[in-house]
Amino acid sequence: MKRSAFILLAMLAALGVAHAGTYATPAQQRHIPYTAQLPGCDDPGVLSRITDRFAQKESGYWNSSLQLGAYDRIREIGLRANGLEYIPRRYCVARVESSDSRPHAVIYSIGEDLGIIGWDYGVEWCVVGLDHNLAYAPGCSAARPFLERELTEWAVKARY
Repeated sequence: MKRSAFILLAMLAALGVAHAGTYATPAQQRHIPYTAQLPGCDDPGVLSRITDRFAQKESGYWNSSLQLGAYDRIREIGLRANGLEYIPRRYCVARVESSDSRPHAVIYSIGEDLGIIGWDYGVEWCVVGLDHNLAYAPGCSAARPFLERELTEWAVKARY
């Protein structure tokens, strides 16, 4: 009796784990739905948030006067790239020149309702080569969409 109960419990747990990894409802059809209305990668508000927060971080944490300047080569690398079940995000990459006249890649995502206290859009960003605390290490790859990270890791492993 104990053995059959244990087997039944193990089967239910395995089914629960297999089902827990996927959502059945897209984000737009939930109780509090998302609209997927996100600003574009080249939106001036998005770029100014990155510039302002970078300057705050550099001066406040690293005692540096380094600032970001003009952006160019702005392009989208993914829209809802992690799946329809997740919070809508637009993934972007751009080139920016810093105040020390060096060009850097900046990888950023714009997420719906991820601003302060869930109001407005939120922006997460990483400047390649200037991620001093390695928050998005290695090389800001953690700021990219999940699938792109997995494919990059797979390609690196396959090459060696």
